[in-house]
Amino acid sequence: MDNTGLTDATTTLGEIKARVLAFADERDWQQFHAPKNLSMALAAEAGELMEHFLWDTPEASRTKVTDDAVRRAKIEEELADVVIYALEFANMTGIDVASAIERKMAQNAAKYPVAKAKGRSVKYTEL
Repeated sequence: MDNTGLTDATTTLGEIKARVLAFADERDWQQFHAPKNLSMALAAEAGELMEHFLWDTPEASRTKVTDDAVRRAKIEEELADVVIYALEFANMTGIDVASAIERKMAQNAAKYPVAKAKGRSVKYTEL
């Protein structure tokens, strides 16, 4: 899989989903990619991402991503794993990620109106 020049600014979500699907197809992995298995793999990878920040202060977690190139590369790999599994989940279930995000952002906007939520980290039920 050639990834020369891929960036968030120039690559569509659809293109990335197609690459993830092709990667799994080439290896005949779809037989293993039931929603249950993919959701569990996604959670496991999210845990591996969190492990990089375990016991850090919020500020230390920020500098860990910016000040150490080797650590940042490992964090990028874990984030990529999370996103790959999420996109393969979408592929296997027929979920349109952009539409799902748009609906969820509209729900979040209703639950967290700017006038009440700006600068606050409380749950919407406490606004």
